Amino acid sequence: MKTKNPLKAIVLFALFASLVIIPWMPAHAADSMLLPAFSDFIAAVTDGQAGVVRGVYVPGVMAYRVVQQSMDNPGYVSTAEGVVTQFSMATQYGTIGLLAHNLLAGENFVNLQTGQEVRTIYGDGTISNYTISSINRYQALDPYSTGSNFIDLNTGVTYTALEMFAMYYQGADHITFQTCILQDGISAWGRLFITATPGAPVQEVAISAYISYPLSHRR
Repeated sequence: MKTKNPLKAIVLFALFASLVIIPWMPAHAADSMLLPAFSDFIAAVTDGQAGVVRGVYVPGVMAYRVVQQSMDNPGYVSTAEGVVTQFSMATQYGTIGLLAHNLLAGENFVNLQTGQEVRTIYGDGTISNYTISSINRYQALDPYSTGSNFIDLNTGVTYTALEMFAMYYQGADHITFQTCILQDGISAWGRLFITATPGAPVQEVAISAYISYPLSHRR
């Protein structure tokens, strides 16, 4: 049977089911993450593909590879350590959604703060700069249901999944980091959304001569 609202079904699954379907594993000490030099990180993630986000770097906080979802699998979120997943539906709306499980890279999202610089690295070495502008936490009224509504923990306002999709993945150019909030022993108790908007104009950087990397470094 076909759903009457395919977009709604995809959004509900992709946003609120995929981040909690993960085998249990020990959490890692996110604040002890040793970051590579930014130039070394660029060299490690670039693969020559222009327009494809391959890395995200926040000075002093994180340096993660970025992998993309296939367009027919918007619920996929990588279970590899040190990797975040770009949300394909956000890309269709001109924004960047970065998803991660809260027992993996998403554990480190809580260390992000407003005013911090976020750098996205594309496959050809191009860099775009953003600044974290908002951090918002929500409680899931039905944590493991794709049909759950969510309460803004700051305002007490309740939102549907579709309303949250519109708030965080539509509109002008921006980045949204998303992961689950673990509380009271419930891994999907809530959701964390962190938004970064384009920073002050900067000179975009591209590697002048593309270096051919081993296949093991390609995504």
